[in-house]
Amino acid sequence: MKRLLFAFLCASLFAFAVPGAAQTKIQMQSAFPPKGTFADNLVFFAERVKVMSGGRVEIVPIPTGSIVPAFEVLDATHKKVIDGAHSSSAYWVGKNRAAALFGVTPGGPFGMDGFDYMGWLYDGGGMELYRELFQVVLQRNVVPIPMTSAGPQALGWFKRPVKSWADFKGLKCRQTGISAEVFARSGMATVNMAGGEIVPSAQRGVIDCAEWVGPSDDMMMGFHQVWKHFYTQSSHDLSLLEILINGDVWKGLSPDLQAIVQAATIEATLRSQNRRNRLDADALVELQTKHGVRIHRTPNDILKKMLESWDEIAKEEAAKNPFFRKVHDSQRAYASKVVSSRLTTAPSYNTIAEHYWRERKPQAAGKEQPAK
Repeated sequence: MKRLLFAFLCASLFAFAVPGAAQTKIQMQSAFPPKGTFADNLVFFAERVKVMSGGRVEIVPIPTGSIVPAFEVLDATHKKVIDGAHSSSAYWVGKNRAAALFGVTPGGPFGMDGFDYMGWLYDGGGMELYRELFQVVLQRNVVPIPMTSAGPQALGWFKRPVKSWADFKGLKCRQTGISAEVFARSGMATVNMAGGEIVPSAQRGVIDCAEWVGPSDDMMMGFHQVWKHFYTQSSHDLSLLEILINGDVWKGLSPDLQAIVQAATIEATLRSQNRRNRLDADALVELQTKHGVRIHRTPNDILKKMLESWDEIAKEEAAKNPFFRKVHDSQRAYASKVVSSRLTTAPSYNTIAEHYWRERKPQAAGKEQPAK
């Protein structure tokens, strides 16, 4: 017993004697532009892992495109060209359309917000299905973990106002994942491209409109320099992003280090949503007061048609893709309990919010106007 106690004390002293000394470095390439809340959240995640692990694990963020193109980070992680990636399941729809159900699903899915969706992942069997998608269906040696809130996303930016679903017909717009198919049912011509390509493509006239994330991220990307009509409400993208870690790299981490990484992803996800809420509020003011952007409420006709189109696509896909149906049914079952319960127990967000903050143009900080 004395020898065991002595060995434990020695190990503890050694751990504290070299704080911050990284024993494992995990190079993680981003699939997103270097300026924006996504990139910031990867850095935050890396910092938290290093601190909580006492320096035993160091996540090394790598800018997008440094080693492989943005849409190739999954296969690069599988082959261990990179140790991991910060990406979006929307990018893997071409490999299996069930990828659309993991963080980027139109409609919530089934009315779920970000907290409901995290509940499905961690308490409703979603994580098991998430791993099954990558490791069994796609046969990739990766461990997926949800990280970074990016939704609900904005409908997007346009040259001129759009008043109905019919106004999308003939427009050539940047969309991604299965959401592109939702918009395509309006007659829109959709183009899939990485975030860093959007503004240059718009300036060359390659696309007429685009969506990315929301007010603050879109402003950092420079969307307001090209378009002046911004529609902020949408139902097309819940958007929870992900990190991917090579399976062998993951197995090389001890159970406590794996737990630290997982805990850091949850903290980073919550922090990203809270931080983006504040940044979006400031951005809405700046876009209008400094850049002449017109902020529009999305017509209900468009929101309703988006949901109807998604329901049609999901029904068609479930009929021919057993794994898609398996995940979709799991989400429906969870939402039928949780969303229905919240409708019964919680007041509408607007009921209380509009009592204090009846809709009006955003005011600059320090110039708040009372609700009338």
